[in-house]
Amino acid sequence: MSAPIGVFDSGVGGLTVLAALRAHLPHESFVYLGDTARLPYGTKSPHTVSRYAQQAAQVLVDRGVKLLVIACNTASAVALDDLRQHLSPLPVVGVVEPGAAAACEASSHGRIAVIGTESTIRGRAYERAIARRRPEASVVGRPCPLFVALAEEGWCEGPIPEAVAQRYLGDLRPVPNDPASIDCLVLGCTHFPVLRPALAAVMGPGVALVDSAETTAAAVAHALEGSDLAAPVGATGSVTLLATDGPERFARVGSGFLGLELSPDAVSLVDL
Repeated sequence: MSAPIGVFDSGVGGLTVLAALRAHLPHESFVYLGDTARLPYGTKSPHTVSRYAQQAAQVLVDRGVKLLVIACNTASAVALDDLRQHLSPLPVVGVVEPGAAAACEASSHGRIAVIGTESTIRGRAYERAIARRRPEASVVGRPCPLFVALAEEGWCEGPIPEAVAQRYLGDLRPVPNDPASIDCLVLGCTHFPVLRPALAAVMGPGVALVDSAETTAAAVAHALEGSDLAAPVGATGSVTLLATDGPERFARVGSGFLGLELSPDAVSLVDL
């Protein structure tokens, strides 16, 4: 019960998930690993993503985590089943299923668009997850690889990210009185929530923007309770940060994702 929860992502994007986990589970301790030396995962082959995910997961398992969160849509789409099989009975939670559940709840008419990395969209994991919940839903996927670089640079609002969003998504902006227009946009990459201002400006007020952070935190809480692994109320939680490269950059960029000022001294380097 006192062991930490492990969280990993290809970089700092998963810190949006960690922020939600800390808010929902203040008594828990966390170990976060950002594989910053090998990001982005979204342009890699499924075989490479699976190998990277196995290596990142093993670092956290070796640190004695009681539950593993794959805070990366690409790795969740590609490697979740393999990690669950390989690490059983350790509970493993991905971000795709919670994100799909949130989209199905937020969409009024079942017209849903999913944006993500090339690998996530190519794998169609969100389409399958949404179809299991709402078979009548219409889902369109759109890869938006430049969003990761914008988020990493901290260019989250203003003319540059809005121009990129317009280029990627302008044709998906709802048309008045058109029943085929989308009403929900799934931010299918943990880097994308920080771009919410630019995305909202381009898509307009009629489109709900959904990310998986909140629903993933709820799924983790449910998994802890179901396994009798929840930390006792009153326990003091902690956060350990690991990166495979660039602790200074991790701290600088990650502060915006986590919503907390980070010091490079608080980020430890690990080698995969």
